[in-house]
Amino acid sequence: MNFNRELNDTAMIYLENFRRILERMIEEMTGAKLCDSISYNFIIQMIPHHEAAIEMSKNILKYTDNPVLIRIAQGIIEEQTKSIANMEKILNCCREVENCDRDICEHQEKINEIMDIMFYSMENARAVNNLDCNFIWEMIPHHRGAVEMSENTLMYCICEELKPILTAIISSQKRGIVQMQRLSRCIGC
Repeated sequence: MNFNRELNDTAMIYLENFRRILERMIEEMTGAKLCDSISYNFIIQMIPHHEAAIEMSKNILKYTDNPVLIRIAQGIIEEQTKSIANMEKILNCCREVENCDRDICEHQEKINEIMDIMFYSMENARAVNNLDCNFIWEMIPHHRGAVEMSENTLMYCICEELKPILTAIISSQKRGIVQMQRLSRCIGC
């Protein structure tokens, strides 16, 4: 993360919290114990991704007074909490849908590529004293990563119960990206 020497104390505290959330997400996503099920692997890597979005949203809610950003952050918390619960419910049945080695390797190579880009973009997000802008610059690549991971997973033979969760992730995160891009223009990010 590019910490600017001109950042005020509040920005530094916010960014330190973000850094801890990001490091935990990276560790849990890359350290997930994968198996021979694309469906299961997606879930165990997406749950820490969603947990990080929830924590990032709680982090900005401590500081922002922008009503649009408050709604966006609260929406992230609500949607991703629900998504985690839905994924946890189907985890065991999704584990039973096994994939061939070729598909497992191909899928995970693409997931790793998506994660690398997402992690890099988040780690190198601009950092300024406007925390609302910081959150947007951090969250847009986070959302893009979820969209791309979900789209990639839909290309394979997966658990039927996972498909509506993936389509919900794609639609909600694309909608979130548009909302944040619009807000970014409005507040001069």
